[in-house]
Amino acid sequence: MKLIKHKYFLLVVIFLIAAFLRLYQLGVNPPSLTWDEVAWGYNAYSLGIDGHDEFGRFLPHDYLESFGDFKPPVYAYLDIIPVRLFGLNAFATRLPSAIFGILTVLMSYFLVKEIFHKDKSEGEAIALITSFLLAISPWHIMLSRAAFEANVSTFFIVTGVWAFLASVQGKRWLLILSAVSFVLSMYTFNTARIVSPLLVLILAFAFRKKLLDQKKVTISAFVVGLLLILPTVQFLLSPQAGLRFKEVNIFSDVSVVERANQEILNSKNSILSKVVDNRRVLYAIEYVKHYFDNLSPRFLFISGDGNPKFSTQNVGQMYIWEVVFFISGILFLIRKKQGNWWLVPVWLLVGIIPAATARETPHALRIETTLPTFQILVAYGLFWIGKYVFELKNKVIGIKLSRVIGVAFVLVIFANFFYFWRDYTVNYKYDYSGEWQYGYEDSINYVNSVKEKYDYVQVTNALGRPYIYYLFFTKTNPGDFRKEAKITRDPFGFVDVEGFGKYKFPNSFEISKDKNKKVLYIATPYKLPENARILKTFCLLDGKPVLVAYEI
Repeated sequence: MKLIKHKYFLLVVIFLIAAFLRLYQLGVNPPSLTWDEVAWGYNAYSLGIDGHDEFGRFLPHDYLESFGDFKPPVYAYLDIIPVRLFGLNAFATRLPSAIFGILTVLMSYFLVKEIFHKDKSEGEAIALITSFLLAISPWHIMLSRAAFEANVSTFFIVTGVWAFLASVQGKRWLLILSAVSFVLSMYTFNTARIVSPLLVLILAFAFRKKLLDQKKVTISAFVVGLLLILPTVQFLLSPQAGLRFKEVNIFSDVSVVERANQEILNSKNSILSKVVDNRRVLYAIEYVKHYFDNLSPRFLFISGDGNPKFSTQNVGQMYIWEVVFFISGILFLIRKKQGNWWLVPVWLLVGIIPAATARETPHALRIETTLPTFQILVAYGLFWIGKYVFELKNKVIGIKLSRVIGVAFVLVIFANFFYFWRDYTVNYKYDYSGEWQYGYEDSINYVNSVKEKYDYVQVTNALGRPYIYYLFFTKTNPGDFRKEAKITRDPFGFVDVEGFGKYKFPNSFEISKDKNKKVLYIATPYKLPENARILKTFCLLDGKPVLVAYEI
């Protein structure tokens, strides 16, 4: 097979394609930083200066308090060196996600080889196709180009599964690397705290005999994993660890309980209704609906995630042409049962389990832990259909027609990719700059140029989390921030910074209290005071005003 003869050359080409698509204009597209990205960058900046996070915890290993969402800390540590090298900016903040996205493309090649290890030539071909599909995947490209910790976690999960399979297939001591990788994924992204243990249990059960045959390595890996996870167990069992889950899960949606009560009332409290319309049954139905939302054709192949941060809205999370090979890949996989084939669908189904509890579904970020299983299925279908076409070319369709089909197919792939890439690099940042909190940086640069003329600056909360943007873009010394910051924490654990230095971030402007002070206001351009004198307007990339600076 020609594909296999040039495997190393092709792998290098795929790697370079993946690198270009994830690094090109990384600092300017997406057009601005979300507040979570800014939090990663500033915490990395803070850790790099004095070893403390923004609120003063020394070398936090279990969480970063951040806005009260208690982020797993690995991304911030990975970002320390890029921020030190390139400065506190968008490129440095996003670089770890881009690098680990590129490495995931590479690791997917080795992973697939281990999954289909029994036939090396077929495994090599499917591995190369999988890596290529992941390299050009709209889903993976977009999540690799922003500071999404989920993207880094995906690399650790892929590495963990690969190392586990390689271990039970001969390279025994890689089991320790597997344990380390799975634990690191749990220190990186909340969803991995469910998906990784489930995958480990499934793998351990499936390969229990081989694990028992290499007891020394198995015990060593177990001990290493246990020692690494122990420092965070106390936090994982704490109320704070569940704050984010309580905020977004369907089981805290009281409308389901209200609907259950109403339906029971409508049936005059019949026994059947108390069983069928029980809130537990309705929650189970909601969960199933939310689960399968993540497998909907519209989400996967047509328009993608409804959140523009994860999709351009003009293509699916996968390309439309992949649908045929995705379905055929599933059918071929079940029929042929090659190697550890079962792991692919099991991994895909397990990866959706935690995401289905969320109110917002489908959700490309929360199910990124399933990658690259979607690409493996497409690659498997593409390989076997391609093989059958190749075998039939002399018997039925002829060499010339088979070449025409091949060229046409390549053109379809290129056209679909070109449509996505051009839309992303030309239109996307103009269409969706508002989704990325665009306007903060321009307004902060202006404030810095004039702030000495004012006693203090009041900034609106309308765009969300303004304090972290001011810390980031002013490169405020973390020690000074901790001394000056006015911080409040509500009973649910959420953190609000009311101000630091000259900056105030009130929920509503205190204009009546500012009569004896010279104050600069940064607000949205709506419902301004009648006597406001607008000094400067800050616009989104499409020209729409988003913030204004004014004084009274």
